[in-house]
Amino acid sequence: MPSYKTLVIIILSLFFVSCVGNNNLQRKDIKLFEAEDQYILFALEYEKNRDFYKARQVYFELFDKTNRYEYLLRFLTISMQLSRFEDVKEYSYKYLDEDTPYYEDVLRFYAISLLKLGELDEALKVSLQLLEKFNNSDNYELTANVYFEKEQYKQAEEYFESAYISNVSGDTLTNLVDVLYSYLNKKEKAISYLETHIRLYGCQGGVCTKLFSFYSEQKNIDGIISVLKKSYFENKAKGDLFSMNRTYKYLIAYLEQKNIDEAIRFLEENRVDDFKLLTLYQKKDDKKNALKLLKELYKSTGNIDLLAQIAIFEFEVAKDKRKVLKEVIENFESALMILDNHIYQNYLGYLLIDYEVDIKKGVLLIEKALKKAPNNVAYIDSYAWGLYKEKRCKEAYIQMKKVVDAIGVDEPEIKMHWNKIKECK
Repeated sequence: MPSYKTLVIIILSLFFVSCVGNNNLQRKDIKLFEAEDQYILFALEYEKNRDFYKARQVYFELFDKTNRYEYLLRFLTISMQLSRFEDVKEYSYKYLDEDTPYYEDVLRFYAISLLKLGELDEALKVSLQLLEKFNNSDNYELTANVYFEKEQYKQAEEYFESAYISNVSGDTLTNLVDVLYSYLNKKEKAISYLETHIRLYGCQGGVCTKLFSFYSEQKNIDGIISVLKKSYFENKAKGDLFSMNRTYKYLIAYLEQKNIDEAIRFLEENRVDDFKLLTLYQKKDDKKNALKLLKELYKSTGNIDLLAQIAIFEFEVAKDKRKVLKEVIENFESALMILDNHIYQNYLGYLLIDYEVDIKKGVLLIEKALKKAPNNVAYIDSYAWGLYKEKRCKEAYIQMKKVVDAIGVDEPEIKMHWNKIKECK
């Protein structure tokens, strides 16, 4: 988990950016000095070019010449972004004026600068003063942060809770639940807060990510799946494909870990990743559904590799193998005109040998496969069986002996091949 101190404070340093953004400098129609418009354009251009030191200097000159607090707030905001906390402290205190409509903003800058400079007792005093004059969620949260830095976690909890109640916000809630979960050992309360918020308001503000991290720590697979589904469908509804796909990868991994049937059901219902669905069918040895999906995918993509896979599944699901043998061989041959794949070469080669369609061609195909994977016992078995069918008994025996020495004769087909080859004269 990232440092909580970083998380709870960094948002404060950028707190006013949105309030006094580049395009929202509020000016009266009357210019207070001739070059005021020109100064504003200079400041905005400096910001656009990320020359923030010059920009803040121009904003301060604008404030100095006009006494318009919009310019002071922009100066303080940029100073905060540049970590010039001493400057923020000096100028926010110097220009505090209860008679201006910006008094709360400037006083809050002063409190934040004290917090960032580690002057915690004074920061608490000012934040409580701020809260007394302006009772709102922002000031509750600021006070909560000061208590947190003072390691007074119970008080931090109370003020974060008040901030959240006054203005339901996912960002505020993540701060509150971090205090509850990591510092006060109120894990169930933290999780309950998050579950309720997500049920009522959704995932905005990082709450689903936070709940996911808590569930992960507790190894609560059902909880993880639930929050990932919530996040997935929210991102889908918003059209956020990047977040949706990233969430999906976690979701399907946990679904598969819990129950492969659940993972398959999710993919069947949502059709978000047919290739993953195909993999799960194969993992479950559901050849019938795998074949059906393979045909759909081949029709839509024209991927020649899928044609070879269709051949495999078509053969394996057929009750009467000889009935489909011709079509299966044709599909393999079409695929191998383009592909140079040792798995398919061995499979087709074995069919040609075992059903005595073209033993010589089958042996040549398996020899190609063995060049790529010379130690593959399945290929050596196929090769030995081909040599046997060609009546090359001694060679067949040498190859089959390698298979038996490697894996024994527990498999019925291996045992049958070994017995036949031993009898070969």
